[in-house]
Amino acid sequence: MGMTLLLGGCGSTGSSGVTLRLVAADYGDSPKNSSKKYWDSVVQAYEAQHSGVKVEVSVYSWNDVDAKVKAMVADGHAPDLAQIGAYADYAAAGKLYPASDLLSIRTQADFLSQLSEAGQWNHTQYGIPFGASTRVLFYNKTLFAKAGITTPPTTWDELASDAKALKDKGVTYPVALPLGPEEAQAETMQWLLSGAGSNGGNGYTDDVGTYTIDSAQNVDTFTWLKDDLVGKGLTGPVAPGKLNRADAFAAFANGQVGMLNGHPTLIQQAQQKGVQFGMVPMPGRTGTPRAAMGVADWMMAFKQNGHRDQIGDFLNFVYSEKNVLAFSRDYGLLPVTGSASAAMSASDAAPDKALHPFLEQLPTSELYPVGKTSWAAVAAAVKQNIGQAVAPGGDPSGVLTRLQATATAADSSAKN
Repeated sequence: MGMTLLLGGCGSTGSSGVTLRLVAADYGDSPKNSSKKYWDSVVQAYEAQHSGVKVEVSVYSWNDVDAKVKAMVADGHAPDLAQIGAYADYAAAGKLYPASDLLSIRTQADFLSQLSEAGQWNHTQYGIPFGASTRVLFYNKTLFAKAGITTPPTTWDELASDAKALKDKGVTYPVALPLGPEEAQAETMQWLLSGAGSNGGNGYTDDVGTYTIDSAQNVDTFTWLKDDLVGKGLTGPVAPGKLNRADAFAAFANGQVGMLNGHPTLIQQAQQKGVQFGMVPMPGRTGTPRAAMGVADWMMAFKQNGHRDQIGDFLNFVYSEKNVLAFSRDYGLLPVTGSASAAMSASDAAPDKALHPFLEQLPTSELYPVGKTSWAAVAAAVKQNIGQAVAPGGDPSGVLTRLQATATAADSSAKN
């Protein structure tokens, strides 16, 4: 079911001579595939139908884009739209339009429900999902064959046994465990969610959004990682707390890693180096985990310039099935709408088929607690400290207890 604009046609935005300013993140890794190319195409098509509205897009790297928007807002010159990594601080400050003030009912209804829910602050949706991904376990088929492993692991015990077999064959990183400061909050959440088999682990929060970082399940998870993987020399020569995701991905692409958790961008990286690999759901403690980890980036609309109607009309266009699919295919990400997800699931074209393992997990995935204004501080603390939990002589319970105290304090501060 393709989306149709409820407000289509020139002049439908209620006024003419309006310029919308959008600041967006760059998903490309070179000028050749910069997100600017995607946005130029979308804007050209939109402006052809709406002669009274211009859209100016500024694209910045992920290293800079959040800070750029923060500076613009602080200077009193908020953009009309920002497509960045987090929305909750701006929602809490009263600076954003609710999604329901912008989007048609058809557009709103098409978003995957758990993504819409993750976009809520104080029970109102302000964050509009833009790009999404999940994580799966990548494994090197060539190294598995050399180690005599015939099937990928489905439980933690099988994963540890396979890692031991890989180590015995001289594999540098039997299982890579990147708990370094680049993206440790992601690796951590994957293990927390898979920590109690079919019942799932706690993740960072419970069902009502209270931080539960130091739960008994989570302590047990990191005790197992410390004792059964790291302590047995199954995670490679670099301490997990010093191993960043980018370095782990590069090592996998170089054929040095038996297993690691990865997102869709690793597909192309490994294929370019000729690695023969497979992808399976993250093993659970005793079987299938409750949920995979999902990640989403966010579109938001600032109230400062008062262009609500024009913003809404443009966003209804942006979130058409055609445009959502084009973006997802350009950058190896998952569609955030049901219509585009269904189209990708039904496609056997190579780029779409490669994403099917990730796409299958998205409807039941669990996202970071991005609706909490405290999350940024908590994520930063996890990045800096979680590696200590699996270090020699480390104390998983003590590290998680300290992180819980940090989270509780940040949550309390955010509410006051």
